[in-house]
Amino acid sequence: MHMSSSLGRLAFFLAAFAVALPACKPKAIRGGEGTENPDLDDAAMSTGLDRTDLNDLMKKNMTALMTSPLWGQFRSAGKQPVVAIWPIKNDTTEHLDDQMLTLLSDMETELINSGIVAVVTRERQSEMIAEANIQQTPDFNPALAAQIGRQVGAQYFVTGKLQAVDERINKERRVQYTLFMQVVEVETSIVKFQTKSERSKAIVR
Repeated sequence: MHMSSSLGRLAFFLAAFAVALPACKPKAIRGGEGTENPDLDDAAMSTGLDRTDLNDLMKKNMTALMTSPLWGQFRSAGKQPVVAIWPIKNDTTEHLDDQMLTLLSDMETELINSGIVAVVTRERQSEMIAEANIQQTPDFNPALAAQIGRQVGAQYFVTGKLQAVDERINKERRVQYTLFMQVVEVETSIVKFQTKSERSKAIVR
């Protein structure tokens, strides 16, 4: 009788545990503006660069450009200057191919929406480069830029590079990222504008 009662209680607990299992499954949640988790994207997952970091770095550089004397010259010009975007060189050890493409798209969007400059789309730029049998790389080469500039009709190139300095003290780690940005005049190869923005990330205990 005692054995039967114990087996009955065991069966009850096992059944209750089985019912509770689905509730313990991980679930997907939606985050960002307009959701029940608006701050989901704000937390850093690691010391690596994420979408929020790159967007903030880009925004700071674009703000500096759009408040610069060069931008004032663009604004007062009788005709919109034609600008093209050269790939941003990734000098870090991180694999950021997708993130860098998003960064370039965001820069392109900012420039287009300003209404101050005419922007050669990166798709058109790629087509012209392919037609001319030119290989474009992240390293900015003035002579190559002049050749590509003539192909796409660009007067200026916006380019830059991403760098990182990694510091380790005891068991803590801090990485300082710097995004440099330049505007180079195609005809003269003169740097007409340069700025940088910085972001630090750390693992602390």
